[in-house]
Amino acid sequence: MFRSKTLWTLCSILFWISIEAPRAQSQQLIPRENFEILREQLIKNVLIPNGIRDPRVLQSVGSTPRHEFVPKRYAHQAYQDIAIPIGESQTISSPFIVSLMTQSLDPKPTDKVLEIGTGSGYQAAILSSLVKDVYTIEIVEDLGQHTKQFLADMNYTNVHCLIGDGFKGWKENAPFDKIIVTCSPEKVPEPLVEQLKEGGLMIVPVGERYQQMLFLMRKVDGKLEREALQPTLFVPMTGAAEDAREVTPDPKNPKLANPSFEDALINNSRVPGWYYQFGCVVVQDPNAPHGLNAVEFKSNDPKSPSMLLQGLAIDGSSVKRIKLGGWISTENVKIGKTPEDTPSIAIQYFDSNRNRIGYNFIGGFKGSRKWKKEDEIFPVPSATREVIVSIGLFGSVGIARFDDIFIEALK
Repeated sequence: MFRSKTLWTLCSILFWISIEAPRAQSQQLIPRENFEILREQLIKNVLIPNGIRDPRVLQSVGSTPRHEFVPKRYAHQAYQDIAIPIGESQTISSPFIVSLMTQSLDPKPTDKVLEIGTGSGYQAAILSSLVKDVYTIEIVEDLGQHTKQFLADMNYTNVHCLIGDGFKGWKENAPFDKIIVTCSPEKVPEPLVEQLKEGGLMIVPVGERYQQMLFLMRKVDGKLEREALQPTLFVPMTGAAEDAREVTPDPKNPKLANPSFEDALINNSRVPGWYYQFGCVVVQDPNAPHGLNAVEFKSNDPKSPSMLLQGLAIDGSSVKRIKLGGWISTENVKIGKTPEDTPSIAIQYFDSNRNRIGYNFIGGFKGSRKWKKEDEIFPVPSATREVIVSIGLFGSVGIARFDDIFIEALK
């Protein structure tokens, strides 16, 4: 069945809210002490259970006011584990991704770190208390100037800002002990390799526009040795990196990667093609509709994040309708506090500035049911330029399995 929801409810279902605040509070000013509580809950409910254990990183997250780094209209969402638009077609990454990247860099008090993609300044602020100096580059001039002044006003004195193309790095201050890239190039820019110290670490999401892998790289004998961490989705690196792209998505013919979960796992646990993986594993199911595998979500705690996401390009000016669907089975599923908190296949629509402009979902499943195919046809908002497809329990408890998820542009 299909239901529509308010923006607050949409965010809670698609991204899962780590805390539950009254909806009426969402547009009101939140006292400072409440923000501190929300940061603590974010750390307790999301970061620690999902592998963020470095006490210095957790302390930095706990003391950095993320609500100050987002537009005021989104302040009430600052401590949900979601990306938030900050203007200029840019976003502030989710707290989990920021924490994961920071922890993976193994920051030391003596480190000099180069950041590519200043954005809101939040990642630089998190690093500032962990390392000696942060050198950060932003290609969008208006955003870069605003953030530079903001960081100065917030007294982040060891954060040094430059307006320019991050593809080129910051040669005058090289070499760097660590490099963190918060936008995605198709290939690692060679200037960044050159400016990284021998033995230094670089963390960077590399790949196509909607199919990226977060890599941790170490420079050995002048070259990068890479370790795949997990699939992810970042805004693209623009400038010279964008000019050099060889693969571009087809916004008139969206297709999901690994829709039946048959591709080999990354690091024995991560699902290729999908990202933001919480509360699920790939299992072999002899009754799976397609292939041998299905993805299984299992939870007895409605507050635990439980989802899997994938981004796609869609041009709403040419694609007027889509068919969304897949196969679902459930076992002893109980809904959450609202009827919408059920296993679902969902789609969120975004405009060219990455503002959410619409949402649809297929859900309403509870109890136990054998495999059954579900699909719906939905209109696409004309301003749509990209979408995120998601599956998960979304606040319900029990077991749900998904297979052969699909999206089809209709003529």
